[in-house]
Amino acid sequence: MVGKTGEKIMTFQEYKRKRLQNPEFRAEYERLQPEMSILRAMIDARERGNITQKELAEKTGIAQGDISRIENGKGNPSLKTLQKLADGLGMILELNFRPKTL
Repeated sequence: MVGKTGEKIMTFQEYKRKRLQNPEFRAEYERLQPEMSILRAMIDARERGNITQKELAEKTGIAQGDISRIENGKGNPSLKTLQKLADGLGMILELNFRPKTL
């Protein structure tokens, strides 16, 4: 992709690949990955179900603002809250442990 001034613009994937070459960035990225995976799964399930945050709030009794904070990575939901959200989305919450790969 080329910008207005003719310079090449990186795609997000190119930018991410470049940033992951930095050991400090990579360590932080890997530290946050489990949390981001859960949030992404929740957002994807809500969007696939065509459910708004407001509708999910009504189904679960969780305030829409709290759902927004969770989805933006600014909340720290308990397992009980994640279970309520899964129920409201008509989903099963799964949590597992697997060996780290080197």
